[in-house]
Amino acid sequence: MARRSSRIEYEKRMHRVLEHIDRHLDETLELDALAEVAYFSSFHFHRLFLAWMGETLGDYLRRRRLEVAALRLVVQPRVPVLSVALSVGFGSTEAFARAFKTRFGCTATAWREQEAQRRAQQRSNPDQSISKRGQATRFENEDHGLSRHTSMENTMKVKVIERQPAKVAYMRHVGPYGKSISEFWMNVVAPWMEANDLLGRPRYGISHDDPSITAPEQCRYDACVEVQEDFVASGNAHTTTIPGGKYASTRFRGTGAEIGEAWTALMRDWLPESGMQLDARPFFEYYPVDANYDSKTGAFECDIVIPVIPL
Repeated sequence: MARRSSRIEYEKRMHRVLEHIDRHLDETLELDALAEVAYFSSFHFHRLFLAWMGETLGDYLRRRRLEVAALRLVVQPRVPVLSVALSVGFGSTEAFARAFKTRFGCTATAWREQEAQRRAQQRSNPDQSISKRGQATRFENEDHGLSRHTSMENTMKVKVIERQPAKVAYMRHVGPYGKSISEFWMNVVAPWMEANDLLGRPRYGISHDDPSITAPEQCRYDACVEVQEDFVASGNAHTTTIPGGKYASTRFRGTGAEIGEAWTALMRDWLPESGMQLDARPFFEYYPVDANYDSKTGAFECDIVIPVIPL
């Protein structure tokens, strides 16, 4: 029991520092400061991080900065490359250019052009596009695999809303998105929620990584449920607060196989024309308590939500 408790504490601290990194990529992130966030000594922190994550702190920071930059280059085509570089913590165009080419094998400008062409092809042939998110709806075992055409660009109604901060308890899945996420909700999260009297509350699915950029085995997904401020997580669950502020939100109605195209349409079609840009808060799917679900067809409702600030 003591060994399990110790491991849970380590996991909680590592989650805390990873969250801090994602929300402060535009800042200088020194080892000493991150060690303090994780409540570990600076002397041991770099070894602990390597053992836990399988990559050094420096490699992880570089990878996250470049992956976030790669996404922003595509979904914010009017933002200059230098601005994207600065937004993820690179101090100069030269340093960003070298790191980007090493990671992706091409320049940032070429990446932006190639991805724009690829996404245009997906738009004209949506049956070939891969589901971006593949998050869970209810606790049924659905196959969130290939996206199918939903004419999303013609039906999408996006609202920019102000959301209040929400405390959530969550369990993390690391690995490929898709069917395994549904199984995670059904086999792991649902029993935990039932044991903690959390059924019937709003839920969130947070994908921290873009599977078209991040290696599948490194993709992180948090299955979340809204909780009271005094809630104390148990087992392998943790707590965090989804930040408040402005978000773009659209209601999705369809199946797990279709939701990837909805995410793509929001990022590819709406965002570049909106006068808004992304910031460091997480993307998520929001499942309100009264959201409809059809057990016969697998169709469900949720809100697809992305954080935005003025361009």
